[in-house]
Amino acid sequence: MQLSTNNNDNILSSDERARYKRHLSLEGFGEEGQIRLKNSSVIFIGAGGLGSSAIMYIAAAGIGKIGIADNDKVEISNLQRQVIHNNSEIGNYKTDSAERRIKELNPHCKVKTFTTRINNKNAIDILSQFDIICDCSDNFGTRYLINDACLILNKPLIYGSVQGFEGQVSVFNLKKNSPNFRDLLPKPPEQGLIPSCTDYGVIGISPGIIGILQANEIIKIIIKKGKVLDGKILIFNLLENSMRQLNLKVSKNAQKINDLKTNTKDYESEINCENIKRISHIEFKKIYQTNSNEIIIFDVREKDEFQKFSIKGSISLPLSLIKEKNSLEFIKNQSVGKKIYTLCQKGIRSETASKILFQERIDTISIEGGIERIGNINKLN
Repeated sequence: MQLSTNNNDNILSSDERARYKRHLSLEGFGEEGQIRLKNSSVIFIGAGGLGSSAIMYIAAAGIGKIGIADNDKVEISNLQRQVIHNNSEIGNYKTDSAERRIKELNPHCKVKTFTTRINNKNAIDILSQFDIICDCSDNFGTRYLINDACLILNKPLIYGSVQGFEGQVSVFNLKKNSPNFRDLLPKPPEQGLIPSCTDYGVIGISPGIIGILQANEIIKIIIKKGKVLDGKILIFNLLENSMRQLNLKVSKNAQKINDLKTNTKDYESEINCENIKRISHIEFKKIYQTNSNEIIIFDVREKDEFQKFSIKGSISLPLSLIKEKNSLEFIKNQSVGKKIYTLCQKGIRSETASKILFQERIDTISIEGGIERIGNINKLN
């Protein structure tokens, strides 16, 4: 990979020499490696759990230019794992919070932020400004979009993902014959079938470790040292204290990516959520108590979950069946003149259901927190 020279300064200042002293004395790294870092650029898609540790270690290492793309704001629930942010940043954009932390950590780093969601209209323009792309996103739609943009731009992609106590990291598109994300997963899984961190949780250390491993791959690529995870998937399990590598090969049926128009549905699988309507469990309780005749509730949990406990008057319609033509017709017929609410255990599958129905031009409202937060609402009526 040929790195661009973003910072024409090939001399380290006295402050930089003091700051990177341990790098300069490290065999195989030295001044040459440090200058390569200084003249390199990396963009991080996401400043959440993975991005927090990856960004901080890359900034501390002395990368010349850091990009951050994220349109979320800091919430208190982020702070358990997103260590680049702190309590005083709650309510602020993650890009602004991360930029402030980088400047505190290493004022020699140039920072460029994009407080927007990466989409098929802006991806090429944003990613083309950087040498290496680091995927710290949390959904499949964004991952496929970033992957395809990197293929078009011929940019190396550092991949990471976490769930629970486990995480994985790899490097895609490093060379002409390197595998990419579609060789790992040719198509996105069905919505709602892959559990999210919100649904099943994540130990805060997992994204920290995987983010650091992503940072390590970035540094190795830039200084041209060590074995890069090209054609390898590294899987780390914190409960078992195990680490293993799996081989990844280029698929013989690999799809040619020439633009970002062909696979738009892949990118939309989890991206278009801005138009989804949501309601808190508290507000829903009020509506259920006073206007239950004017609403209809579709419970998108599985049948066995519904049979264990359900809200009086709700209709069972599992998420796995909601895309079927008969289901869509049933929803339309049953909901004439009524507001549609989607419900699940924790509010995650209901949001996915609302996204699916939104694409079918069916207006719905997802109940945040699900049955777990609502409790035994049947006592109210």
